[in-house]
Amino acid sequence: MSRWEEIARAAGGEDYGRWYAERFHQMTERGEDVHGEARFLARLVQPPASVLDAGCGTGRIAVRLAELGHDVVGLDVDPVMLAEARLSAPTLTWHLADLADFDLGRTFDVVLVAGNTLPLLEDGALGRACARLAAHLAPGGLLVCGLGLDEAHLPEGCPPTPYAAIRAATAAAGLREVGRWSSWARDPVEADPGYAVTVHTTDTGNTRRAVPRHDARDRRDG
Repeated sequence: MSRWEEIARAAGGEDYGRWYAERFHQMTERGEDVHGEARFLARLVQPPASVLDAGCGTGRIAVRLAELGHDVVGLDVDPVMLAEARLSAPTLTWHLADLADFDLGRTFDVVLVAGNTLPLLEDGALGRACARLAAHLAPGGLLVCGLGLDEAHLPEGCPPTPYAAIRAATAAAGLREVGRWSSWARDPVEADPGYAVTVHTTDTGNTRRAVPRHDARDRRDG
């Protein structure tokens, strides 16, 4: 059983896919904002951009991005979560695969890795996953990641991944950081942030999907 599956079953029981999807449905019904990731991407790319939602879970973000006009593909290692995604949007393309070794045979303008997907990887898989994510980026494309950096911003039972490890793995995969914030709302990075949203690119020049200059000034090294 994977680290994610152990945590998910402990929180939501055997039918944790349905529990997870319903949790966000209830948040929406209460008027809570559940589309911060999609708004973040809207400031980076104009539709129709090709987007891979890597670690898509039940498809919440992928479905919203498709509604905004993007060409979206979802990928997840968990068949229970992916079944919910297929129920919610049967016309979208969903792939069952592991981030550490997947190969879709194509590239994307944006690869999104949200939902604490990177900290939930199995031990030793971070470097391989970053290499596969980079391989699926078009020239000048953007890798966008969101992850908790401490226990307060991670599911119970998920050990924190130091940002230094993320930085080393992305650099080894040939990726260059072009922006970092402490939330999907683009709050600037604090001295000791508990959450990080990062943008990387594959090239050494200008990105095809440029990060706005005022956002780059918000970045702090941590």
